[in-house]
Amino acid sequence: MDRSDELSENSGRPFNSAASFHVTDPPNPNWQLRQGLPDHVEPGKSWRAEEEKGWKTWNLSDISPREVYPLLTSCIVPRPIALVSSTSSHGISNLAPYFSMVAHNPPLLSISFSHSPRTGKSKDTKENILATKQFTVSIMSEPFIEAANITSVDAPADVDEWDISGLTRSTSIDVRPPWVKESAIGFECELFYSYEICPPNSDEVTNTLVLGLIKRAHIRESVLTASGTVDPAKLRAVSRLGGDMYARIGEGFELSRPPWKVIRDQVISGAE
Repeated sequence: MDRSDELSENSGRPFNSAASFHVTDPPNPNWQLRQGLPDHVEPGKSWRAEEEKGWKTWNLSDISPREVYPLLTSCIVPRPIALVSSTSSHGISNLAPYFSMVAHNPPLLSISFSHSPRTGKSKDTKENILATKQFTVSIMSEPFIEAANITSVDAPADVDEWDISGLTRSTSIDVRPPWVKESAIGFECELFYSYEICPPNSDEVTNTLVLGLIKRAHIRESVLTASGTVDPAKLRAVSRLGGDMYARIGEGFELSRPPWKVIRDQVISGAE
């Protein structure tokens, strides 16, 4: 089966353009202390039954990086995805998809860059950030996902991804690179720390980790709640899964963090 056949089989129904996010109860609203997996009702019943199929185990040191990549990117999901805008020391713009959050104090996000084992070439975004110590991050949402995705093209450094995507530059206040006007959320960032990663017992740099300090956040009024946080139903953010697959956020549910003073007596009496 070639790739086109696979894509055809996985294409499914036409995209539903209506906002789909809504809040539900958690899967097991009557869960009790020490209950573990509630396997007397669905979805726990089927989940428990599937244990009988067993596990397959990989020793990652025994397989090649080419095999590790699709395995881990399909396991560690969903992953946040955003557009990173940077400018080279010569003034050449670059736009590409990366990103994850690290901390809120100080407000940090992370970007990791893999080095091509075939060409040894570093990512333009990485080189720009290390050279100028400035970049922006713009959250990707459903309405412009195709334009955002095209920025992942392996184009030469002198090709402007802004141009081929058709996305609009919005002038930053504290940094030189612009952020994406179509995005409901844009972060202006400065380089906080970078670290070159080598495999064990090797001096070959295969990845670079960049931490960015968020200096300023731009958020559309239309996606904010009355309390000043972002409404996920209005943001319509997308995430990355394995392979070429993206995901939209369909449902959410709240589970509060239980205070120790509330469950303390229950925990102690149950342990006696």
